[in-house]
Amino acid sequence: MFEGKLNLPEKACRAFPDRLGSLAAGFDIKDDRSGKSDSAFESGEELEILKPNGPGSAPESEDDYVEMMEEHFESRVRRNPKKYGSRLVSVKEVIAADDKRSDLEYELSQKEINLEKLQRIADTGLPDGGGLRATAWKQLLLGYLPSCRDLWEKELTENRQKYLKLKEELLLSPSEITRIKDEVSNYNDQNADNDVDGPLRRQEISQEDHPLSSGKASVWHQYFQHIEIAEQIDRDLQRTHPDMKFFSGDAAFSRKNREAMRNILLLFAKLNPVIRYVQGMNEVLAPMYYVFSTDPDEQNAENAEADSFSCFVRLLSDSVDHFCQQLDNSSGGILSTLSHLAELLKASDEELWRHLEYTNEIKPQFYAFRWITLLLTQEFNLQPILRIWDTLLSNPFGIQHMLLRVCCAMLLCMKNRLLSGDFVANLQLLQHYPDVNIEHLLQVARDLSPDTSSCSLSP
Repeated sequence: MFEGKLNLPEKACRAFPDRLGSLAAGFDIKDDRSGKSDSAFESGEELEILKPNGPGSAPESEDDYVEMMEEHFESRVRRNPKKYGSRLVSVKEVIAADDKRSDLEYELSQKEINLEKLQRIADTGLPDGGGLRATAWKQLLLGYLPSCRDLWEKELTENRQKYLKLKEELLLSPSEITRIKDEVSNYNDQNADNDVDGPLRRQEISQEDHPLSSGKASVWHQYFQHIEIAEQIDRDLQRTHPDMKFFSGDAAFSRKNREAMRNILLLFAKLNPVIRYVQGMNEVLAPMYYVFSTDPDEQNAENAEADSFSCFVRLLSDSVDHFCQQLDNSSGGILSTLSHLAELLKASDEELWRHLEYTNEIKPQFYAFRWITLLLTQEFNLQPILRIWDTLLSNPFGIQHMLLRVCCAMLLCMKNRLLSGDFVANLQLLQHYPDVNIEHLLQVARDLSPDTSSCSLSP
């Protein structure tokens, strides 16, 4: 549409589609029944030549061009706000997002992935759509697959087959296991005694295989224990993001998603008898399973359950001690982590630390226990969680390192309200954290270091 009218820089050409809809929030592109289009420029409408520097002049640089186009679009919106929508997305933001997507696609297409470059891109936020976040999360940032792209298919196939085998071995009831054993045994007996007549042999049932056995080694005793865990998981899954049909509701796909998450959590509990299932693990699993199962690649989406399980195990391995009460007082336990958060806050803003610690007497255990163990999944809606996790997962020093800084930043961003609040008001504020500018929050977190004495908090 612009050809012959303006000399567009290459980046700007990519950023300007034939319709303005992709640039204006709330502007939907669709044809009505009369065949009319809601495009930004009416059919046959000419774009006037813009002359910012006088008659006949052209933009001297890409920045001049971007500034000129922003002013031009803003003037059109002001003249007709109903047609174009109330908020205009920055042209520079569109170009930056387009460049980021291109850079990410390029890095993920290499035979040998440069993890350091990928981490730098992910730290600024991975783009939604196209399966890029799913690929970056599971195949690299969570260490699910090696950096050599040629090995991805082999590793995926092996891991997915291992998961199916684990399900067959651990998620069957004892009666189903016994039935399978009997079928195998009968088949072997028939082959061995094919030509021998005689009475049928009685199958012996061991104490461990008896449904009424209360012994710890009894498969039935273990099965009934896991039934209780499964019921707890089911209750928690019903409360997982209840505002999203993906997780909640009676639709077939909602039930399918909950069943897949139930399998993952129950299998984790069986493989980790010391920890088992802890309430809230469903919240940690939800973002991962959502990202993987909405991958536009059909094969990846179909195997979201298997991939989510493997990555869930890897994710919790970095903080598994936080879920084990016996390790609360250990160096890797939750109390030690909360102590590190308090130290970081004191180093960053001693005034705020003293107010919470001594004036309000609000200990980190009262609010940050949930923040840390559940990786902030109950403090924000799903989309902000995905953005925060991009930064957490891409941190070269580990998730916990960045998580503590984000938690500290959450306190710093509420400094004015906290300093003016009493015990009740501040506890309510921290246990029901308000909506904030996520990019600003993450930038405050990045700026923190153990010896930080001050931090700029203005957005």
